[in-house]
Amino acid sequence: MIFPSNFEQKIGFDLVRQMLKGNCLSPPGLMHVEKIGFSAEAGKIRQALEETEELRQLTLSGQPFPSQDYYDLTPEIHHIRVEGAFLEPEQLSRLKLSLATILQIVTFLNARSGSVPRLMHLAEKVTFDKNIPRNIEKIIDERSKVRDSASTALGKIRKEKISKQSLVERKIQQNLKTARKSGWTPEDADITLRDGRLVIPLLSTHKRKILGVIHDESSTGQTVYLEPADVLETNNELRELDYAERREIIRILTVFSDELRPQAEDLLDAYYFLGAIDFIRAKALFALSIRGILPSSLSPDPIIHWNQAIHPLLFLSHERQKKTVVPLSLELNENQRILIISGPNAGGKSVCLKTVGLLQYMLQCGLLIPVREDSVAGIFQKIYIDIGDEQSLENDLSTYTSKLYNIKFFIEHVDDRSLFLIDEFGTGTDPALGGSIAEASLEAMNEKKALGVVTTHYSNLKLLAGRLPGIVNGAMLYDSAGMKPLYQLKTGNPGSSFAFEIAQQIGFPEKVLEAARAKTGTSQLDFDKELQDLEVEKYALKKKSEKVQFADDFLAELILKYQKKNEDLEKTRKEILLNAKAEALKMVTESNKTVEKTIKEIRESQAEKQKTKEARKELHQLKEKLEKEEIPPSPSEPLPETAPAKSDKARVFHSLSSIRDIEGEKPVLPPLRKNSPYQSIYNDLQEKLRDFKLTLDLRGKRADESQSLLQHYIDDALLLTIPEVRILHGKGNGVLRQITRDYLSTVREVKHYADEALERGGSGITLVSFR
Repeated sequence: MIFPSNFEQKIGFDLVRQMLKGNCLSPPGLMHVEKIGFSAEAGKIRQALEETEELRQLTLSGQPFPSQDYYDLTPEIHHIRVEGAFLEPEQLSRLKLSLATILQIVTFLNARSGSVPRLMHLAEKVTFDKNIPRNIEKIIDERSKVRDSASTALGKIRKEKISKQSLVERKIQQNLKTARKSGWTPEDADITLRDGRLVIPLLSTHKRKILGVIHDESSTGQTVYLEPADVLETNNELRELDYAERREIIRILTVFSDELRPQAEDLLDAYYFLGAIDFIRAKALFALSIRGILPSSLSPDPIIHWNQAIHPLLFLSHERQKKTVVPLSLELNENQRILIISGPNAGGKSVCLKTVGLLQYMLQCGLLIPVREDSVAGIFQKIYIDIGDEQSLENDLSTYTSKLYNIKFFIEHVDDRSLFLIDEFGTGTDPALGGSIAEASLEAMNEKKALGVVTTHYSNLKLLAGRLPGIVNGAMLYDSAGMKPLYQLKTGNPGSSFAFEIAQQIGFPEKVLEAARAKTGTSQLDFDKELQDLEVEKYALKKKSEKVQFADDFLAELILKYQKKNEDLEKTRKEILLNAKAEALKMVTESNKTVEKTIKEIRESQAEKQKTKEARKELHQLKEKLEKEEIPPSPSEPLPETAPAKSDKARVFHSLSSIRDIEGEKPVLPPLRKNSPYQSIYNDLQEKLRDFKLTLDLRGKRADESQSLLQHYIDDALLLTIPEVRILHGKGNGVLRQITRDYLSTVREVKHYADEALERGGSGITLVSFR
């Protein structure tokens, strides 16, 4: 259940629905979008979300999903269920194309059945005869005309028609030629068609010169259109052949429709499948546009634990303006049921409220939501909102009265599976009285264990958090020094409205502000300001701490990767030296044989014995030296045994690809402190990173050469933790592109690869991102 009746307009879901319609390709897809509605059935919601997530993942993979010829032939299938009814050639042509699309989709899903179980469950309903498109092809040509070969009788009729049409044209041409010579026709006159019969134009004054039938005359009456008598009979025969042709075509179409009729139910199921796929595809495309995902945990309980949630419509608007949206992290559960958000006007309180309402409603309509993947999403039976001005002139209701009606409805209907959202709670009447009613109303809804988010400026509502279990404060942070909102929600403490600071910033009269301060009291103003400043400082310190931790982890990971690569190189070096030693021993052994042979020859030639002994001794000594020689140690500096300590200094960057030297615009590493034990490693990495390019150009390379270059390039990118690279292979015949894609699909660390944007190279460049 949702409240009020214009809930969707209040939270902006009507705009989401319009965007979904824009992604649809078929009327059934549009009908599915029209029928989207709030559901509280966990199984139904999970199915819708998982179907959309499967198609989103398919789209992300870069594999082209069939998206043409989404015709809806449902009305036509219902039509042929009546005995004697048939489909016209144009309808058969659309039937052929759409059924072929359905079969392509089923084939596409079958090839990936293991990763799309939900979509495969839908595809199982497609059971019509797969030969229907091929059978239609035998009857209808590519111009939606019945083929001559559709039947023997039709071929014979059309052949006879051609013969008689040729005869008529010859006779007409003869009559026209005679009329031209005699001057009976207007200038530039030619054969034309009237009532489906060939005629010649004649001047009215000469209409009796040629025997025949007049079918028409010009608007001025000066020209008549005559069918010569000598073609009348042949034209009559052609007309009969036209009728015969139409009767034969109807017979052919009727026979084929009779064959389709027993499969009507299967065909209707197939078109339902096509509409459902169109709808799921529209949802997947919308999810991609807003960065929507399936949260890692979907609970049947009423719970919200969102990390980095963003308002989808605000995100799209900011994206067009090249601006970013500050994400929202929020948690509501049985222990932390009601969140009271306070803070300055224009600080993001209402946006926060609408984000909660829109995302929860989207989720329970089966749409993926833009949150971080580790978020937990729950399901509510009821969602109530009170946002904006609801005054009614017709019912003579003021803004405050209408709000009271809404709160009364909430109190009467909420329970422990309800979510309520109230903007500017208590406003519209005397602050003291309005605040008291708002406080009592919150207490009543808290007793019913309902979950909710409210925004307010009232101090008495902020104080509820310390007095009642289940209620917590939240603040929209504000930079009092820079006098600008941070749009960051911080749970735990209330926020200041910064009324005086904002008034001062816009140039409000200082004397009036001084008088207001005196009436309010400086203690309250100082308390609010100090509280807010502490929260801002706490938030800034947390961010700095996260950056330092990131630096520790980042450098440790780099060293581990470098150690591994160095160990591999050392192992390879030893293998090379061992092989070289074995080869040297082999050479000495072979040389020894040669020397023995030489000694034998020397003996036979009576040479000196002393020289022979000396030669053999030297050879033996060389062999012993090679056998005893040890593998020399690696000349490279030994690597440290431990990862960097937390006390080590490091400069924090989000990724290596974002680190740039200001002058040279080349990647650099963050600087190390002096006398760091990692200096040699750092220098090697710095040199490698400095030489690394974010684009690999494979154009003009051979297939085997490209494979080797690509492998080494990806290895270096992974070692240097580069988040994203580009492979420039060109379009050509697609060989280098295929080699690139085949290799990337085998690399576990590759998160995603796809064609570059069209304006930046399209299919000639593959964009690769790493985990």
